Amino acid sequence: MHRIIEPTADVWDTFVRNHPRGHVLQLSAWGALKTAYGWQSARVALEEDGRILGGAQILFRPMPSSLLGTLAYLPMGPYIVSAKHEDAVWEVIHRRARRGKAKFLKWEPGIFHDDEETPDFKALGFRSSPQSIQPPRTILIDVRGDDEMIMARMNQGTRRKIRKSLKSGIRYYEGTQDDVAIFTDMMQTTGSRNQFGVHEAGYYELAYQLFVPQGDAVLIMAEHEGDPLAGIMVFGAGKTAWYLYGASSSVKRNLMATYGVQWRAIEWARSRGYTYYDMWGVPDEDPAFLEKHFQERSDGLWGVYGFKRGWGGEVVRSAGTWDRVYDMLVYAPYFAVRKLLEQR
Repeated sequence: MHRIIEPTADVWDTFVRNHPRGHVLQLSAWGALKTAYGWQSARVALEEDGRILGGAQILFRPMPSSLLGTLAYLPMGPYIVSAKHEDAVWEVIHRRARRGKAKFLKWEPGIFHDDEETPDFKALGFRSSPQSIQPPRTILIDVRGDDEMIMARMNQGTRRKIRKSLKSGIRYYEGTQDDVAIFTDMMQTTGSRNQFGVHEAGYYELAYQLFVPQGDAVLIMAEHEGDPLAGIMVFGAGKTAWYLYGASSSVKRNLMATYGVQWRAIEWARSRGYTYYDMWGVPDEDPAFLEKHFQERSDGLWGVYGFKRGWGGEVVRSAGTWDRVYDMLVYAPYFAVRKLLEQR
């Protein structure tokens, strides 16, 4: 007999971590992190005899002040154990979204590999969305094999810089709570130097507290003779590790610590049994266009593509962003209001 449940964090996280498509954005800690910054989160699942058949974590955010209701957001899910339960799981999700006063559900299902079946979005009642939240295109590195196999896929310049970073007397270590302040200082430096926005310090502190002690993330730091040089926060679930946040100082950049921390993160991912290492975000262009123009562009994600391209990964695109509309009278004005706000 099926029943609808709102699983506890522990029950849900165990399900997500063990699911082949498990994603950090579906872990309860991600819901807690976003709840601290203006969202609300809810978990809903279909259960039978104590076993989850499928479900999702949904995030809710209020509409702009001139509109009533909420936007419901489903990132990188849902998880459905068997196709025969697909309709029932989706019904549970839509019911919970409507209960949260959602006017539409925004779904970003993520990447589907060649051995996975991509959903029929239109058959499920979704339409292509004009608004994405997560970067739709990324570079995915296969981290199976030994060091030489992984490095052989990289370009020569990246291999050389990694090896230099490991021979420069830099100390690489897994950061503690005390290191988060050092990391956040470097984040501010990186954002100012590269002209991109960063979160406030409390965001990274909370992310550390929610993910690292549970083993779902690591903060990898690099220092040389007392000088902090670089740091990255990497998260993992299912088959994949994600490089979400990275920072570097403006001193001793010739030691290539940014390459060393990435290599240590890849080693961490391999030690945890992950298959892929996701560099998380490059410009949403096809590979030929990226290669043709990356040396002349530095705006947006172009500034990091030159670094990420050398790691031997494959440029892949997610299945996009899709909306299931519950209230068309609010859906169309939402994008009109959003466009006006962006123009201010």
